Amino acid sequence: MSELNKEVVDLVWGRPTSGGVSASIFRRWTQGFLFSENEHSALEQFEGGPCAVIAPVQAFLLKYVLFNKESPNWRHISEEEQKFALCSTLSEILESACSSPSTGYCLVSWAKGQTPHASTHAKPRTQSQTQCTPEPESSQAPQELQPTTVSAEDLGFERFHSILHKRTVQSLSELREEMMSLYLTWRGGCGVLLFLYSVILTKGIENIKNEIQDTMEPLIDPVHGHGSQSLVNLFVTGHAVSNVWDGDRECSGMKLHGIHKQASVGFLTLMESLRYCKVGAFLKSPKFPIWILGSETHLSVLFTKERSLVGPESTSEQARRVFQSFDPEDNGFIPESLLEDVMKALDLVSETEYVSLMKSKLDPESLGIILLGPFLLEFFPEQDSGIPDSFPVYHYNGLKQSNHNERVEYVEGTALVLGFEDPMVRTDDTPVKRCLQTKWPYIELLWTTDHSPSLN
Repeated sequence: MSELNKEVVDLVWGRPTSGGVSASIFRRWTQGFLFSENEHSALEQFEGGPCAVIAPVQAFLLKYVLFNKESPNWRHISEEEQKFALCSTLSEILESACSSPSTGYCLVSWAKGQTPHASTHAKPRTQSQTQCTPEPESSQAPQELQPTTVSAEDLGFERFHSILHKRTVQSLSELREEMMSLYLTWRGGCGVLLFLYSVILTKGIENIKNEIQDTMEPLIDPVHGHGSQSLVNLFVTGHAVSNVWDGDRECSGMKLHGIHKQASVGFLTLMESLRYCKVGAFLKSPKFPIWILGSETHLSVLFTKERSLVGPESTSEQARRVFQSFDPEDNGFIPESLLEDVMKALDLVSETEYVSLMKSKLDPESLGIILLGPFLLEFFPEQDSGIPDSFPVYHYNGLKQSNHNERVEYVEGTALVLGFEDPMVRTDDTPVKRCLQTKWPYIELLWTTDHSPSLN
């Protein structure tokens, strides 16, 4: 691992000008993948920062429990089911990040004989403490044995990086077997960082640098400790691109990378409601009805079992996506000179005379622009989307302090997707609702609790 240490550290933590990486930020990231005592399929996050890893892992874990395994009692899975769910989820994320199966999958754990030792003054370990837990010397150690623990303060940034070991497995079957044998390592206090490094080295440092927009921007913010959008995208899509729109865009001669195919789980952000960005259809309409929700500082997850929400892309949805790809500024219109290109991209009749006729019809006032609404109405009249008027939803926030009574539990509710007319039911204007309105503009939410769930 030593020859890769500097490259990995620079990519993840940046190159601090003085004093190295903040001890407090490093400590916030030294936690493992631990399940809530109150919600057996929910992971806990102890402090701000590692949600950029924990929230995507939670989203994929829910996909496994709800749709891959189809556990009937998904809120009360056993310890053995937790183990299988977590290891299967981590394997899937590593598989997605792997650029080429021929290069294999990298697993970062403790070097043999170099595992941290417990401090003689260490207090008994509790879930709320941030501690590093090494794996047992033998991967065959009994599950019930508790490995030694050492506080993150005792381990420290430099010591942590001096005792890491990288190994490569070639096949998927071998990967899944190794992931299971390292279960206690992923649960241990440094599990999140060890898995993050495993994903980075499986993807390849150069591959990540080629995808990131600004290679000088580290994956973890050195001031606030939050993960970057590139880090979130790497976990969600396997590609460390910095943007959330569909496809690539040209800007002042620069090629800006976006999302290139439909993601398994989605992403919505409050930042879109504030017009700071525009999330594309590949993230807004994932394969499974699970969405990571972004606020200014945190990531949580909204999910439902209603599969009809994520059916195949309709022709009108495809038309909207293609039209918007020619409207990178998200103005809601394109210059009329681009109408022919849009029509060709959608396999519509695009002979010159017909295009001229459509320009006159769609731009009767000769303003030189084509609006999205009239375009869709002309070529793709309103279709029945098949989306139910209401469906049950659940919201997950891994931070204890963001949950009622500091118990990490799903908040249940009902979503009502209404028409553009004034809805009969109007709920509070909460951040969760504003975030979801970027996908369903006329959504209303009725929660079963007195308090709305928190995005932060």
